[in-house]
Amino acid sequence: MPTATKTRTEILISGFGGQGVVRMGQILGLCAIKQGHRVTMLKSHGTETRGGYVRAQVVISPTYVDSPVVENADVFVAFSAPAYTKFFEACQGKILYDPEMVAEIRAEAPERHLAVPATALSKERFNNVLFANMIMLGALTRLAGLDYEAMKTAMLEVIPRFHEQNLAALDVGYGLPALAHA
Repeated sequence: MPTATKTRTEILISGFGGQGVVRMGQILGLCAIKQGHRVTMLKSHGTETRGGYVRAQVVISPTYVDSPVVENADVFVAFSAPAYTKFFEACQGKILYDPEMVAEIRAEAPERHLAVPATALSKERFNNVLFANMIMLGALTRLAGLDYEAMKTAMLEVIPRFHEQNLAALDVGYGLPALAHA
């Protein structure tokens, strides 16, 4: 798995509106910029925002980004079954998915899949699904080899409220035992 500090890294995040997909992309981008990288982000929304289709494409590179389009994602984060189905082919690397939202995964390449029960953990730990995206961002940070302290700092700048819960959610995702073997 290439890390953002060594080479171009493509990250694709997709799900439904209201799940914090774009917010995750913004935090990733700011974190990388603060570390001296070049970053582009494309976001796509369906016809409606909350509940509709949303995608964030983030490209991180130590040098000039020649194309902002994610063509072969190093990491794909799937927050919904439709997103997983639509973008599975666009990922050559690891796939983080929320098993509560993506019930069935494709049988090929099971070693590329990593279940991150972000929604369930968010309900269990915070009594609110609002923090599932930060749990997933914590997992993504660890999996992609991104700077965790820089990610926390960027998150605090991008998200105006609930700092304590969001930091705790990042910690939950970053510390998931399944990531130790990924």
